[in-house]
Amino acid sequence: MTAVEEENKQEAGGWLRRHAIDIRPLKHPAYRRIFVGNAVSFFGVQFTAVAVPVQVYAITKSALWVGVSSFVGLVPLIVFSIWGGAIADAYDRRKVLVVSSTLMWLTTLGLLAQAVLHLDNAWLMLALIAAQSAAFGINSPVRQAIIPALVSGEEVAAANTLGFTVSNVAAIGGPVGAGVVIAAFDFSAAYAVDAVLFTVVLWAALRLPALPPTGSSNRAGVRDVRDGLRFLAGHRLILLTFAIDIAAMVLAMPKALFPVVADQHFGASSLGWLYSSIAIGAVLAGVSSGWIGRVRRQGIALVLAVVGWGLAVAAAGAVPWLWACVAFMAVAGAADMISGVYRQTVLLSAPDAMRGRLQGVFFAVVAGGPRLGDLRAGSVADVTSASFSWVSGGIAAAVVAVILGLTFPVLLRYTDTTH
Repeated sequence: MTAVEEENKQEAGGWLRRHAIDIRPLKHPAYRRIFVGNAVSFFGVQFTAVAVPVQVYAITKSALWVGVSSFVGLVPLIVFSIWGGAIADAYDRRKVLVVSSTLMWLTTLGLLAQAVLHLDNAWLMLALIAAQSAAFGINSPVRQAIIPALVSGEEVAAANTLGFTVSNVAAIGGPVGAGVVIAAFDFSAAYAVDAVLFTVVLWAALRLPALPPTGSSNRAGVRDVRDGLRFLAGHRLILLTFAIDIAAMVLAMPKALFPVVADQHFGASSLGWLYSSIAIGAVLAGVSSGWIGRVRRQGIALVLAVVGWGLAVAAAGAVPWLWACVAFMAVAGAADMISGVYRQTVLLSAPDAMRGRLQGVFFAVVAGGPRLGDLRAGSVADVTSASFSWVSGGIAAAVVAVILGLTFPVLLRYTDTTH
């Protein structure tokens, strides 16, 4: 190898280290097992995520019912996310993860049973969705809170990015697979895939070491929840990151419209692509995320990312071609991933003793916003049209993001102090 070739090789290696995703956390066996378990289960969960709204629409033929099916899980999701964060700060996190994962698995078996028996009862589905949301609300903050115990301190951010990226990889393949399975068989096959694959994360959770809380006298009671909310109320920057995410999701999340658009415009085979589109962009942004951490004016970057999300969503709803719709939604997904990284960076500036409770609130916002967005999108579509609901929501999200940035300069002034 010549000197020039060696230099070019070193330059290429340096470029990859600066821009490619950091995989160092995978060297830790406990983290690696939970990473694999999450990756497999995330793939299976997507089958249920697609099957539920499509089955509800098949039963009711109403976009509003699709929105309601997403909204009905909002209250238990918010309540149990916040409480789940307090539990994560008070009890052995391995036990809490095992119990909450088992409850999620049982609700999936319930969805499977109603599909196998062809009950076609939308109210029963709403009850199962609410129960699954409650279990999910406890599970997610705990799953995030255990990460620092499985990797070194300097690898926590990389572990979070790995988890976020693999979940979006699953969100690409899962919906495509779900669309194929539902078209070839029926809804029960999709629920069965989820139930089988979810056993992997149960195995991974059981293999974790004991993870008792350190230096905490919390009992996951009302006082502990109140302490977490009081801490949050005193931090305007964190509250603003929550507010801008809620605006983006409530106003511009179009997922409730996917079954309608597929039925009326693109055909049943488009469902998988529509449900995968956001994740496609998020994965592309994730695997090339090395540059994101080098941005110093992260407040401005966060606002611009949310504006980009809204405008890309609006463009996706305006185009008449499936490939263009998917492409614009992928751009939106990339923007959402970037904003998510910066919002998580702000959250990580909080003390460790509050991590579980703040992660609980964070998850309530991240998961609850899209459910409210589904209700908004479905209700507006029922009185106007799917296209109007889709496009107007994206434009509104971009406008609100600009207003928040201009009204609260502390958000635009936020900088990464490590630079």
